[in-house]
Amino acid sequence: MERFEVYIFTALCSINFLISCLLFSKITREQRDPYMDEIFHVPQAQKYCEGKFHEWDPMITTLPGLYLASVGLIRPVAWLADLKGSVVCSTAMLRFINLLFNSGNLYIIYLIICRLHVKDKSRSAARRIFSALALSTFPVLYFFTFLYYTDAGSTFFTLFMYLMTLYGSHKAAALLGVCAVLFRQTNIIWVAFCAGTMVAQKMDESWRTESKKRDEKSPSQVPLTINGAMRVMRFLLEFFKTPNNIKAVVLSTWPYIAVAVVFAVFVVLNDGIVVGDRSSHEACLNFPQIFYFLSFTLLFSLPTSLSYQRVVRFLQSLRKQPLIYAVLMTFSLFLVWKFTFVHKYLLADNRHFPFYVWKRIFQRHEFVRFLLVPGYVFAAWNFLDTLRSKSLFWFLCFAVCLVAATVPQKLLEFRYFILPYLLYRVHIPVPSLPRLLLEFCLFTAVNAATVYIFIYKTFQWPDSTAAQRFMW
Repeated sequence: MERFEVYIFTALCSINFLISCLLFSKITREQRDPYMDEIFHVPQAQKYCEGKFHEWDPMITTLPGLYLASVGLIRPVAWLADLKGSVVCSTAMLRFINLLFNSGNLYIIYLIICRLHVKDKSRSAARRIFSALALSTFPVLYFFTFLYYTDAGSTFFTLFMYLMTLYGSHKAAALLGVCAVLFRQTNIIWVAFCAGTMVAQKMDESWRTESKKRDEKSPSQVPLTINGAMRVMRFLLEFFKTPNNIKAVVLSTWPYIAVAVVFAVFVVLNDGIVVGDRSSHEACLNFPQIFYFLSFTLLFSLPTSLSYQRVVRFLQSLRKQPLIYAVLMTFSLFLVWKFTFVHKYLLADNRHFPFYVWKRIFQRHEFVRFLLVPGYVFAAWNFLDTLRSKSLFWFLCFAVCLVAATVPQKLLEFRYFILPYLLYRVHIPVPSLPRLLLEFCLFTAVNAATVYIFIYKTFQWPDSTAAQRFMW
């Protein structure tokens, strides 16, 4: 970074941390006791603080990465500051860990943007900085910065892993992948994504070599079109038939393969991926989750991705290829019809925003879910169009991981969309400064609204005197 850019970025990091601390203080004063999933996470972390590593709450479904990280950070500070008693691992102290992860996420996202968009380095530093700042305040992720949840730490280690992959430090990336999996088992998918990007890179190199041999006027990257996909099918078959290619892939991805093998052993020994309450976390083929994610992505990326020209291109595409869109619509309708699943938590817990999304949109009429399909198709097209600068090999890798991360989830939970959204957003071209400012304003407005609602719009259940709060 240039010296001026360093100063600006450092100042923004400090301001961001100060504002987050003020919000943290307000939220903690209003909600001192553990809330929602914290009633499981906080007592478990406190047991670890007391050295009771053999005790485990069977309702917890994730591995103990959050608690191990908390103890590893809090214990040295407590020893240096001579802190004793319940304050050492109090709810507030444990929540504060996520503020540190939030600061780390801001820095990691900035480095990823700089690494991915090398050609844009000569452009305004403000665009890189504001892009990172906006994404670090992504509403769903930022809200859980103030509670003791796994999301901030899970995002930090996953993005850190990907950054190391981009820099070619694959052993370090694999170790960070282990940390990410310890926070949330499904992060093994993003370990596979990191390995997949290496395979995609090998395929791109091989494709360019073959193109030069045949003197073809092909682009260095395969375009994201149906014709491009058809062209590459024969190449994929030939690529994986060649022993030298397979050897090169294994040599470049063996650290990630080692993590995958260890994870596979864990799944076999654990008899599944979930470590706790399995009855509420059963996998299924909930294909509409992809549509929910695409809609979610379209909504939050409106300032940076949507434009009049893009809408015109979509309408032109619709006019030129009506048969393809008709087939796509029919297939989407079939998926919505046969593979829509509704989790019991979605219908029962009125403290979460998805409860009201489902109640006020999807439950208005049984045909509403079908009427939304044209919107899903546009969201999918917009998603593809914003990533058209990426090669088909990279996109196939990302698409497979996206499906694996969303489809098996029966519960509609916006937190599951955090990592795929961030990985999508950092890969699209860096938007202009006005668009970044609009994105930051949108995220700030949503954050202000959700924090305000959480603090001030409390309610009570008929059978309980405890204050209930709305949240993501």
